[in-house]
Amino acid sequence: MNVAEELIPETPEAVLDDAAGDAGEQPIKQRKNGLYPGVSDELAENMKSGWADTELRDLEPIPQAAETAARRAALSARFPGERLVIPAGNLKTRSNDTEYAFRASVEYAYLTGNQTEDGVLVLEPTGEGHSATIYLLPRSDRENGEFWLSGQGELWVGRRHSLTEAEKLYGLPAADVRELAGTLREATGPVRVVRGHDAGIEAALTDKVTAERDQELRVFLSEARLVKDDFEIGELQKAVDSTVRGFEDVVKVLDKAEATSERYIEGTFFLRARVEGNDIGYGTIAAAGPHACTLHWVRNDGPVRSGELLLLDAGVETHTYYTADVTRTLPVNGRYSEIQKKIYDAVYDAQEAGIAAVKPGAKYRDFHDAAQRVLAERIVGWGLVEGPVERVLELGLQRRWTLHGTGHMLGLDVHDCAAARTESYVDGVLEPGMVLTVEPGLYFQADDLTVPEEYRGIGVRIEDDILVTEDGNRNLSDGLPRRSDEVETWMASLRA
Repeated sequence: MNVAEELIPETPEAVLDDAAGDAGEQPIKQRKNGLYPGVSDELAENMKSGWADTELRDLEPIPQAAETAARRAALSARFPGERLVIPAGNLKTRSNDTEYAFRASVEYAYLTGNQTEDGVLVLEPTGEGHSATIYLLPRSDRENGEFWLSGQGELWVGRRHSLTEAEKLYGLPAADVRELAGTLREATGPVRVVRGHDAGIEAALTDKVTAERDQELRVFLSEARLVKDDFEIGELQKAVDSTVRGFEDVVKVLDKAEATSERYIEGTFFLRARVEGNDIGYGTIAAAGPHACTLHWVRNDGPVRSGELLLLDAGVETHTYYTADVTRTLPVNGRYSEIQKKIYDAVYDAQEAGIAAVKPGAKYRDFHDAAQRVLAERIVGWGLVEGPVERVLELGLQRRWTLHGTGHMLGLDVHDCAAARTESYVDGVLEPGMVLTVEPGLYFQADDLTVPEEYRGIGVRIEDDILVTEDGNRNLSDGLPRRSDEVETWMASLRA
């Protein structure tokens, strides 16, 4: 529902009469089978008064306020003389009258630090650049009963910041978002909007924007995130540190997972993510046994058996939305078998080669090429495919068992900067401040008749989050062991 067009969303239990609210506002709607048929005049009047002043007057700016201001300044410089509209997005229905947990668009969060639904950042062109305003829902209205009757009112889902509070927090003038659609309809001059988040805002601009120009805005904001500032690097390190603790939590309860299923692993990691962060950064992959050969196994409903491997690909998302992305492939019983160790060590060696190739001035593709070469060499050496290695790499024959690329950018999205131009990303050059994953893998499907039977059903991936530094790189996730013997020692210490 677009709050710019309708003041109050559907209420769970009650209704105001048709005279409620100011002109242009819609009455609060009643749930069809609500137990209360209406609101008496006496009750409506009673609910308007007797409430303490809860305005927050000692607020400090959010920690990243200086960084978000600098990001807006860079955006302003790129698009002089144009109105820029960046929505947070709206709540999405999960089923009937329940919604998914809201997560603001990365573009909006990157530029404001705000995370509330229906928000919109607008940069209005001025003679010297732009003036920025954050448009938000104000606190629930107590005069028309929204605060207790609306399903999104304060007594149902919690208190929103007042516009005055928001100005202190985000360092921006704040205005009522319900007035924005009308303002945008009357706007003149060039306009760009980040599409895909707020249909109502887009409808208000439908005759003023073009898909090509809007895509240029999205691309710029994606490429702006390629190099992380100090605040972002700190948040990514927090995410990784919490993720390390989440992996430790899982190792300590593998016996309980054996007694139940992969869901126990998923739930254990999720607890750490919710206690220390905002959420998980993506659906946890808790893939035991042959499920490890399914790259994005998120059903997590299979058995966990001693003697098999567990591929755990998981990341904690911080309260500011930055996510880790780490994978370890662990022996459920704490010891790799001979064939498991053989495959694991090949992936480890490939990752070592990939990490070594991450440095400023290197081509982005270099770490992928280095890791793939090692894996191709092993596959040829094991007799799984005919060499020479150069032929295998040229034809991509190793991909039957390596399947995916060796990494991606990391940040506010687990696959960050996805809209960046190919020449700036995959065909680009690494710079200090970039953060990327290095995650080679080998996957021998259970039904693959081209490999010896002992290989079948074994999947291994090792993934770490790597920061490009001035003189090389730093492994943000080096708190988790990677070498097979170190993994075994680490697991034994945690279980003890």
